[in-house]
Amino acid sequence: MTELPSKGASVTVQATAMEEAKRMVDLITRPEVELTQEEAKAISLETTKNFANHINKGFLEYRKSVTEAGGYAVTEWSGQGSILKDTMGREFIDILGGFGIYCPGIRHPRIVESVKGQLDRTPQYSQEMLDPLRAHLSKLLAMLTPGDIQYGFFANSGTEAVEGAMKLAKFYTGKKGFISMLKGFHGKTLGSLSLMGKSIFRKPLLPLLEGVHHTPFGDANALEQTLASARAVGDEIAAVIIEPIQGEAGAIVPPDEFLPRLREICNHYEVLLIADEVQTGMGRTGTIFGMDHWNVTPDIMCLGKALGGGVVPISAFCPLRKSGSAWNRIPLCTPQRPAATPLPAQQLWPTFRSCWKKTFLPSQRKKENTSSINWPGSKAGIPMCFLRLGEKACSSAWNFPPMK
Repeated sequence: MTELPSKGASVTVQATAMEEAKRMVDLITRPEVELTQEEAKAISLETTKNFANHINKGFLEYRKSVTEAGGYAVTEWSGQGSILKDTMGREFIDILGGFGIYCPGIRHPRIVESVKGQLDRTPQYSQEMLDPLRAHLSKLLAMLTPGDIQYGFFANSGTEAVEGAMKLAKFYTGKKGFISMLKGFHGKTLGSLSLMGKSIFRKPLLPLLEGVHHTPFGDANALEQTLASARAVGDEIAAVIIEPIQGEAGAIVPPDEFLPRLREICNHYEVLLIADEVQTGMGRTGTIFGMDHWNVTPDIMCLGKALGGGVVPISAFCPLRKSGSAWNRIPLCTPQRPAATPLPAQQLWPTFRSCWKKTFLPSQRKKENTSSINWPGSKAGIPMCFLRLGEKACSSAWNFPPMK
């Protein structure tokens, strides 16, 4: 580990930075079995120090991968299927799934193969020529999503998808207000944070965007009253945004009548319904999308996390034909980059295939199954996100087989 020289000596700093970069490239391109114990320990200690000095030392104070890992922090180095391995060679069962990104498993072979194949052609687009993968991916999402959803606009993260949905809702309706749910989670960028239903995230950054109201999750009467009150005072609402099942709040499933009635209320008050499926989409609740449990079609659907197959980050917001066509008037305002590149688009085909294999077909989905939804660790009080494997545990038993 190299100590940083004074920034006054710019030439020395640049040379040191180049050596640091070369050293890390050499480590990650070397076969894993060639990593020595001394190097493994050094990486663990260096990573801890770099987090403290260059990211946020607060992470080190609450992550059990640091506080309960003994002399060397759990420093993630490789993974496959449901197994993560740190630099010291310790293996852990992943029951967190990267907050939802690893729905197909870690490094699913077909997804990795697809991304590597695209790297051999082009990893980025010119932004001038028409890109076939993005166009075909939009078509595929239109085929999979419920109802008359027709368009797909891409970004990198779930919070960007929510921001795009908010922007489109305001542009299409000409209104500025939103209603979201108490305890709801929609991301941490400015617009998404304004929708957040938790003070711990909002309070340090107040004031946020104006015109945002919050109602209790699962209470259709309270939501309708909020809309009625807003209309009475001339406070125009563009959209209601909701997670079909609240994730950050603890995997909270709403009453069966809530979402169908919410759809009716939004229609009556002429406001859009945005479904934030970043946590629930891509088969994470037993159907391809969380809204499918109640056969409700939103006006805009937000996707992320599992959409990327655990390999390259990608998110999307997908509107109905009527609202999505609003972008046609000003195409340059349509989100185009940087997520609209071949790599994240290319991985979606095997990701969708994995999702189809793990969920019911539309004709087989059973609404009554929603009451048994339970995400690992959400309510069970599991103290750590990973379980240490015993010495004789067979890690291959936890790996997903290649898709045929």
